[in-house]
Amino acid sequence: MLLNIAAQSLIGFGLMALSLFLPAGTWGWAQGWVFLGLTAAGSLATALWLRRTDPGLLAERLKSPFTADQRPRDRVVVVALFVCFAAWFVAMGIDARRGWSRTPLWAQAFGAALIVVVFWGYLLVLRANSFAAVTVRVQKERGQTVASTGPYAVVRHPMYACALLFFIGTPLLLGSLWGLLGLVVFVPLLAARALGEEAVLLEGLPGYRDYAAKVRFRLLPGVW
Repeated sequence: MLLNIAAQSLIGFGLMALSLFLPAGTWGWAQGWVFLGLTAAGSLATALWLRRTDPGLLAERLKSPFTADQRPRDRVVVVALFVCFAAWFVAMGIDARRGWSRTPLWAQAFGAALIVVVFWGYLLVLRANSFAAVTVRVQKERGQTVASTGPYAVVRHPMYACALLFFIGTPLLLGSLWGLLGLVVFVPLLAARALGEEAVLLEGLPGYRDYAAKVRFRLLPGVW
């Protein structure tokens, strides 16, 4: 499993670095290195913590987000998220190169703090839900039950709520105000995946309908 974690991390962060630094036209982009360092440290810490506390969940999260029995709707949403994520990084790299926008130092620090908060939020989500896999399915072989404690007592999809903070913090840290426009794309895509996931859980996970009736909001308390 450690080799799998190392291989996926190297590939993932290598692609992330290329999509940021090549468009930026320099490897001397300090904000880019701070971002990569924070995300690498957060991801590695999360993986090592899961390996110690919940290896079954770690194994699920290391799997491909594409499966043979995946619903076509979810496959389209996941592909769109990957494509938009890559394009988002490239656009922010170009922004850094061309100087289209800038953020002050305090905003960059705030963005870095948001990314730290995101990974803390991920840990809370994974601690509360041992079935938070990357694929949308009911894990009958693992005896999946409804997660309703911790952040799940506030919103039904706290992982996606954390992702929204990531899409705000990253462009602030990287100094790209134009990067905040990514929310126009990512918010609808996350909402679409949340709705698709709920359709699967309402159909196949006992108790989820009662949970959904109790916890009204999906992503943002008081909003949706």
